Amino acid sequence: MKKWCVAGFILVCGAVNAQTASSKTELVNKILTLQQTAIEQTAQALAERPALQMMQQASMALQNQVPPDKREAAAKAIQADLKAYADDVGPLVRQKAVKLAPSTVGALLEQRFSEDELKQLIAIIESPVNRKYLQMGGEMQKALADKLIADTQTVVEPKVKVLEQAIVKHLGLPTEPGAKPAAKAAKK
Repeated sequence: MKKWCVAGFILVCGAVNAQTASSKTELVNKILTLQQTAIEQTAQALAERPALQMMQQASMALQNQVPPDKREAAAKAIQADLKAYADDVGPLVRQKAVKLAPSTVGALLEQRFSEDELKQLIAIIESPVNRKYLQMGGEMQKALADKLIADTQTVVEPKVKVLEQAIVKHLGLPTEPGAKPAAKAAKK
């Protein structure tokens, strides 16, 4: 009789654990659905990173290696290529991120949060106050950036000019419009 009680207890405990795991998985899946936009934005940023780096390098090359009369056409062609890359790679990477989220982010959530904590997290994410706060993100960043620029411009601007002049000097470029590059002027 005792064996049957123990076996029954083990079966009941196993069923409760399975139900808890299933319930926890459902909660994690709900969080992943609620956070899908953030997951996609992260993926998009990763996909665009190489293009942004190439754009910076191309911008420098345009200024230094492309004749002025051909810069605009070259810049437009580069922009078109970068846009084609983003249009091609962006959706692919976003889809893959959403597909990988359950086995990465979801696994971390299941490991580190209890069922009750997951419920609380969902309540926070779904809260109207949280949504309102998140919607203000851009506005808050702009307000801070505008004030920060206004308050530090007099200190930062001269330092930017010194840095710019140092870089121009290192590159051997003219420091004034119409001046000859430093390397050529030094040879004469």
